[in-house]
Amino acid sequence: MEILNENGRLTANRDNWTLKETVIGQLKATGILPAMKLKKKTDFMAWAQALYEGGARVIEITMTTPGVLEAIEAISSEFKGKLWVVSGTTLDATSAREVILHGGAGIVNPCLIPEVIDLARRYGVPVFSGAFTATEVFTTWRAGADVIKIFPGQLGGPKYMTNLKMVFPEVDLCPSGGLSLETAGEFIRCGACAVSGARNFVDAEQIERHGTGWISEQCRKYLQIVREARASAPELP
Repeated sequence: MEILNENGRLTANRDNWTLKETVIGQLKATGILPAMKLKKKTDFMAWAQALYEGGARVIEITMTTPGVLEAIEAISSEFKGKLWVVSGTTLDATSAREVILHGGAGIVNPCLIPEVIDLARRYGVPVFSGAFTATEVFTTWRAGADVIKIFPGQLGGPKYMTNLKMVFPEVDLCPSGGLSLETAGEFIRCGACAVSGARNFVDAEQIERHGTGWISEQCRKYLQIVREARASAPELP
């Protein structure tokens, strides 16, 4: 298995990495976490292929999406060792266990849910848990979350990442909610390890109009923004 570095280039094989190390490594290397949040079943495999071709290596499918478990299982099997699928909006331990048993490589939720974090740690998969205030970030990190999903990211804005990193420099932050091509770079420059979103990567209306190539192009745009932002990022206070 190969890992992308922060410049989007392949580095040495990391066959000795654990699943948790691999998923977190891929997330931080690419700097993007595209999410599928849909109201009906679709051709998940074609969309996953488009995300992969665009450069995504970790993708999210929310548990509110019909057919989510079969989609996670199919994509994880088809793209084994190339694309890692995590479940979003995972609100209880039973659901988290089903995700893992269906091949899911990680768990994402919008807030601190201790039983989900405990189960993810028991199975050795990463968990990205939501928080917003400094107290929530600290409590969620202390509970065992591997990455803190700052939600909604738009509410605090990019400079809020810097405020949080000033007091929690060791915590990996991934803002989600309301980000765009215009703001993603500044979130990275201000300390985020990655940016996440649904419609800005996978928009059903845009896909119907332009085809799945639109997904790949969006990924490429965000990857370029992340690379440029990291190259010009100032040292954090």
